[in-house]
Amino acid sequence: MTGPQRAELARWARARLRQELGGPAAAPPEGAWTEAPGATFVSLHWPHGELQGCIGTLEPRRPIVVDVAANALAAGLDDPRGMRLALEDLDHLEVEVSVLSPLTRVPVTTEAEALRAIRPGVDGLLLKHRGQRGTLLPTVWAQLPEPAAFLAMLRRKAGLPAEYWSPDLELWRYTTAVATDPAPGVR
Repeated sequence: MTGPQRAELARWARARLRQELGGPAAAPPEGAWTEAPGATFVSLHWPHGELQGCIGTLEPRRPIVVDVAANALAAGLDDPRGMRLALEDLDHLEVEVSVLSPLTRVPVTTEAEALRAIRPGVDGLLLKHRGQRGTLLPTVWAQLPEPAAFLAMLRRKAGLPAEYWSPDLELWRYTTAVATDPAPGVR
């Protein structure tokens, strides 16, 4: 996917959320690429970086424009970390769309192996353990640059103790290609 296509997806996410909040009808991007399955996350941030919402999918199960629209609505309207949005709020939100690469298993059995295998600043990680799971996007490395702290937060997101390790933990990696639609009221 090209940079301009990702930028279209970021604008589409804002337009779809604007429509849901009572704004004009949103026209999705067009082209064969829009029908290809894609896994995305949509993150909404206020001007000083505060998170409004971040929702996504880890595996491509629907056309990418459908995935972006669903994740934009969920991030803006359903994420419990955010406040209730009104139409005028969209002029103050930055909309970020992350397009995920396919998940690849990181073959590790110990925490030391995991710490050596993960690539700070590059990898998004998914941790699975006995029905529990958690993920952190690569952008989280900006707040947690140390691999041990990143892995501890990942375990907490999965509902596990920060220091927990078991040989049957599954670790998966992915990368993201990101596009941002800056807040119109802040440009």
